[in-house]
Amino acid sequence: MSWHARLAELGIRLPAVAAPVAAYVPAIRTGSLVFTSGQLPFVDGGLRRTGKVGGSVDVEAAAADAKVCALNALAAVDDLVGLDEVARIVRVVGYVASAEGFTGQPRVVNGASEFLGKVFGEAGQHARSAIGVAELPLGAPVEVELTVELRG
Repeated sequence: MSWHARLAELGIRLPAVAAPVAAYVPAIRTGSLVFTSGQLPFVDGGLRRTGKVGGSVDVEAAAADAKVCALNALAAVDDLVGLDEVARIVRVVGYVASAEGFTGQPRVVNGASEFLGKVFGEAGQHARSAIGVAELPLGAPVEVELTVELRG
């Protein structure tokens, strides 16, 4: 089954690629790898919410935002090389804008990881970092970047 077909089976449509908010490209290929730029939880051109996790944003909402970030990253991959060229998800890096004392970054980034597992199955198992930061661009609560390996 193609990854596009799997998304359709899950009732998910890839969004348009989010326009860069600075001087970068959404994704770049080198050899058999694609690296995405950090993706924010944009929906229809705007952030779903702003704020810090453990403050004005709760863990469940931030995990849902991490899923949106991962979906936006997949859109960038699809635009560059075609989603069905993906062999596996290699690495996920999640940045979580964290209120003082918040240490639940892994639970937030699980939103992206679990989503990728549903879409890609075993090929969605990946290495990961979940990093707490003071601020993210535009006040976003979470940002996610992917590294994917392409088929042959």
